[in-house]
Amino acid sequence: MGDLFQPWHIIIVLIFLGPIALLFFFAIRFLSRSPRTEREAYYHAEMIKKIAESGAGSAPAIEYLREQERIKAVKRLGGIKLGGLINIAVGLALIPCLAWMLPQWFAGGAGGSVGLIPLFIGMAMLAYAFWFAPKPGV
Repeated sequence: MGDLFQPWHIIIVLIFLGPIALLFFFAIRFLSRSPRTEREAYYHAEMIKKIAESGAGSAPAIEYLREQERIKAVKRLGGIKLGGLINIAVGLALIPCLAWMLPQWFAGGAGGSVGLIPLFIGMAMLAYAFWFAPKPGV
C-alpha cells in the first residue's frame, strides 16, 4: 500500500491526463468565444453606422475608435499583469512542492532553481507591464 502513492506516480498521471484536460479546456473556451466575438463585431458596426448617420462629422467616429483602442490596450496590459502574478505564484508554490516530492534534488541545492524559472518570468512580465509597456491613452 505504501508503494501506491509515490511521487513519480503523480507525475505519470499528470503527463497522461494533463494534455487531455488541456484540450477539453481549450475546445470549450474557443467554442464559447465565437458567438461573443460575432456579437461584439455586430455592435461595433452598428455604432459606427449610427455615428455616420448622425451627420455630426468624423470627430465622434474617430473618438469612438480611439476609445475602443484604449480599452483593448488596458485589457491587454491587465492580462500581462495577471499572467505575471500567476507565474510568480506558480514559481513560489513549485519550490516547496518539489522539495516535498523530490527531496533528493534538494540535497545539492539545485531543486529550488526549477521554481525560480516561472518566478523570474512572472517578475519580467510585471516589470514590462508597469514600466516598459506603452501606456494606454498616451
